[in-house]
Amino acid sequence: MTCSKIFSGDLPELTNEIIQYFQNDISSLYSCILVNRLWCHLAIPLLWEDTFSIEEPKNYHFIEIYLQYLEENDKEKLQDYGINKNLFPLNNTLFNYPGFIKHLNTWDIISTIKMWVTAIRNLSTGEIRNQSNQSDLLKFIYKSLFKIFIERETNLNTFDIFIFSNDDCDYFNIAFKLILQNQSFIHNIKILNFSIYPLCINIITIIPYLKSINTIPSLNYDFYGYCYDHNFNKIYLSQSFNSQNLNYLFTSIKNSNISNTLKIITFRNISFNNISVFNELYEQLNVLESIHIIDCNSLNPFIKQILNITKPFKLKTLFMKKELPNIDLLQLLLQKSGNYLENVSFGSLIKNESKRQSLELIIRYCMKIKVFELFGFDNQNIYLLFNLIENIGQNLDHLSIHHSSNSNIENSSLIVLQNLGQILPFKLEYLDLNLMIENTSDFEIFLKNSQNTFINRLCIKIMIREGDDILLYVKEYIMKKKRVKYLVFKVNNNDLFSLKDEVKEFELYNIKVQSYYSSTSSSLLFKRPDNVKTGL
Repeated sequence: MTCSKIFSGDLPELTNEIIQYFQNDISSLYSCILVNRLWCHLAIPLLWEDTFSIEEPKNYHFIEIYLQYLEENDKEKLQDYGINKNLFPLNNTLFNYPGFIKHLNTWDIISTIKMWVTAIRNLSTGEIRNQSNQSDLLKFIYKSLFKIFIERETNLNTFDIFIFSNDDCDYFNIAFKLILQNQSFIHNIKILNFSIYPLCINIITIIPYLKSINTIPSLNYDFYGYCYDHNFNKIYLSQSFNSQNLNYLFTSIKNSNISNTLKIITFRNISFNNISVFNELYEQLNVLESIHIIDCNSLNPFIKQILNITKPFKLKTLFMKKELPNIDLLQLLLQKSGNYLENVSFGSLIKNESKRQSLELIIRYCMKIKVFELFGFDNQNIYLLFNLIENIGQNLDHLSIHHSSNSNIENSSLIVLQNLGQILPFKLEYLDLNLMIENTSDFEIFLKNSQNTFINRLCIKIMIREGDDILLYVKEYIMKKKRVKYLVFKVNNNDLFSLKDEVKEFELYNIKVQSYYSSTSSSLLFKRPDNVKTGL
């Protein structure tokens, strides 16, 4: 009875709560639209709140819906660029589609406009005029969209701004000339993020706008390899910094008000040689929440500074790609920071003996690990990894295990498959296995033992010498049991994503099959935590 009332619209509040669960499930929201008028009115705003970031289905023609709200003279300008104004239906829609936007990302907007213009050109019987002025066309559409969003009283929640080139500066200035005339457009948002790479841009052109919005409470700056003297709460430092620049930067921050706002510092590919004042700066950081060290070199002198800090050192991420610090210094670091450390990665270039010693320390001092990556292993450090997984239990969220070339590679991979399944937590956000095995029965052992674990994103690459059709086991233990939401699966050189009929079969079980190459090239975008993926 209750179910029938929900479908008939007699319980609108409950219906709304149910549909909210489909917020990020585009296909289900499309289905909701077709149920009845109430369901349609509840689902449409969710479908249109973040249109530019939707990857599937690939459809850029929603821009035409937005552009129908243009004034007639602006449509005539598009006509001059070769965009037929008849593409835009009359403005007699049932919904205020631009008003539903909650999230804007300038990178996504610009990319989508470019793809839409390309699609229109491919469908057009004639060439779009003014090809030499395509840049002007793209910027005109960009300006028109922001003008529409402002006029339709869009109530933004999140606004992400990327400025990585002088062209991005132009787009930024176009939008903010409009926004600063209508500041209510951004003053009520919860999050306003700037990601800026000043080494590649003329930052002078955007400084007036940065100053004019610097009072917004929710404003975050994320400077790539550069620090600009504004109040911000995140610093990202890349390999573009040498020790002299870093010491100058740390001194500048120490003598500014930034020490009262800075919450996150991320080091990536930094060499810590000759850095001398970080410990002095750290003592003055009053609200710092986390430090992230990603693939940095010469950690020994840096750790020695850290050991002199009287405050707790809130090291959250330690990714080591090529080298490890001195084992005694690492032990002292983990004694000081082990209660904060959540994300750990060992690269394939690190010797197995060093990994073993480090794993023993992590097992002893770190109980809050959420992300662990092991690239290259032998039998000893695999068994240590099992001990770590059992110690941290349900806290584990992301796990990657990749083989590397050594004489016992198949034996080590077999140990992974025989033991990993029964010690995994009940739920994982991401599991990434890259192994070499002898036959499919070895892989079946893992699938059987891990049946009680739900994995949101499962990425498996198997090199196998012989055996039956391994895909049959994947269907039996993963597909039919609906144990994953996203699946990447590659055997030898065969990618499941290329088998279109198989992909459709998995979709019947609400499992989305993704390409191995596209997933691995962007895996860090969903594999590592938000504050670790910065700059990737």
